[in-house]
Amino acid sequence: MLESESPDKLGLSADRLQRVDDWLQHQVSCGRLAGASVMIGRRGKVGFFEAAGMADQEQQRQFDRNSIVRIFSMTKPITTVAAMMLYERGHFQLDDPIARYLPEFADTPVWCGGDAGITSTEQQQNPITVKQLMNHTSGLTYEFMRSSPVDALYRERRINFQGTEDNLAEMTTKLAQAPLMCQPGSQWNYSVSTDVLGRLIEVWSGQSLRDFFIEEILQPLGMHDTDFSVSTDKAHRFSALYGPTGGGGLGNVGRTDTGNDLAAKAPMPLQLLESSDHSSRYTRPTPLYSGGGGLTGSIDDYSRFCQMILNGGELNGVRLLSPLTVEYMCTNHLPDNRDMAAMGQPVWSETNYDGIGFGLGFAVVLDPVKAHTLTSAGECHWGGAASTFFWTDKKHELFTVLFTQLMPSSTYPLRRELRTLVYQSIVS
Repeated sequence: MLESESPDKLGLSADRLQRVDDWLQHQVSCGRLAGASVMIGRRGKVGFFEAAGMADQEQQRQFDRNSIVRIFSMTKPITTVAAMMLYERGHFQLDDPIARYLPEFADTPVWCGGDAGITSTEQQQNPITVKQLMNHTSGLTYEFMRSSPVDALYRERRINFQGTEDNLAEMTTKLAQAPLMCQPGSQWNYSVSTDVLGRLIEVWSGQSLRDFFIEEILQPLGMHDTDFSVSTDKAHRFSALYGPTGGGGLGNVGRTDTGNDLAAKAPMPLQLLESSDHSSRYTRPTPLYSGGGGLTGSIDDYSRFCQMILNGGELNGVRLLSPLTVEYMCTNHLPDNRDMAAMGQPVWSETNYDGIGFGLGFAVVLDPVKAHTLTSAGECHWGGAASTFFWTDKKHELFTVLFTQLMPSSTYPLRRELRTLVYQSIVS
């Protein structure tokens, strides 16, 4: 784990950090969360860690520093780092058509949009590129979005990179047979793009995505708790997954009313969505390694990943990427430097995307004022479907990681609340 230091030596106020602790305890005591933890790092060291509540209410296991959670889409930055490592080695160019490596995408049609049915399609005006996978402008979508006939077709054909018996190559081939939601490059749509990127990593490296992760990222960074499943010897550390009664599960992630309604009301009782015992699919090896959302891990592991990003691609003498590559990843890559709100993304989480662009693998703050968020321009962040969240802020030499297991992530404005509490604790 990263070295710890007293808050005052890191420019953090211990008194003001108490507000973070109080907030964390309140999330549990008021019934929003079963359990959660927060880690704050600054200037290369950990200045704060606290946990509250239960990792498993049914088994009365505490949520603590050793708890292992489903990080879902916080897998995406790791997958993108893996791809950029191969980019540095000359395996591809960012503007390469993905059909060069995955020929099944050469003839993927594009849905005509509007009121058109799913059979109303046209040809791609321009091919999907590798960079469009990294910044979610590929034209792909998610089955849970429930905003178009395309995601309805995903559900009908079981195009889902979570909990399937297909392997990554098989699911990617199935995906290529469904129309794109829009022309590549024309819109920002959160999607299975990073899962396709994971398949490309397998093609470029000649290894499974899991093997590449372990050998090139997880072992070198000392992320020994992170994997696509939880091993038997660590099963007692695995957290259960919860949701608000009547509103939990991935099927509600795309609902635009969930966050606003629940945030304005008293917390709803929690229901168990997935146990932490042997009945969970995460306690068994999986045939499909989802680069978009398949990893589990501990908060110390993910904090090491965040510190590597802050360090410009290096941690404890192990360099994964050049500082120039990391800086490039942390730059907005949306066309004409637009933000996500201007690129057509429907509201589906607890916040909008005004003033927020997208780099390679994570969101990038362009304008904190427009975003109505206390943060810095250039801050990079992303979260997972079970309300996990991280951000790195190079200007303030800061990272923060929130771990919990509440689905969907749009239930409460946890991330916005935590951001304010962390930044108000910085005093020098």
